[in-house]
Amino acid sequence: MRMVRWMCGVKLVPSKELRGRLELGDIISVLQWNRLRSYGHVLRKEDNDWVKKCMEYEVEGARPTGRPKKTWREIVEKDCRAHGLNMQDAMDRSRWRKQIGMIDDHDECEWVNVSAGTGSPGLSRTNSSEP
Repeated sequence: MRMVRWMCGVKLVPSKELRGRLELGDIISVLQWNRLRSYGHVLRKEDNDWVKKCMEYEVEGARPTGRPKKTWREIVEKDCRAHGLNMQDAMDRSRWRKQIGMIDDHDECEWVNVSAGTGSPGLSRTNSSEP
């Protein structure tokens, strides 16, 4: 949020309000969305693709002592359970995109004058179909 504040030129606006004005998601949601988007790409690849083979590869040998670090796959599977997704959903690309909350139409962004107090600070999403 420090960089967002610097780009918008604001200091005393609460983070929650700033994210609302800019229509930004919280970092946890953004990371989950990116992981699920990548996971969908990998699952749709052919079985002999090296990326898919790497995802399914199991490292042999004992793990170090202590609490084991979570793997990318474990985290993605947890994200899928949290959102009620499964591997079959990923095979249908348009359905997967809807389920992970991706917007298909890319809105145009334009700069808004923050110091004038009009609109949202920084970037503002405007739909090209609106007047």
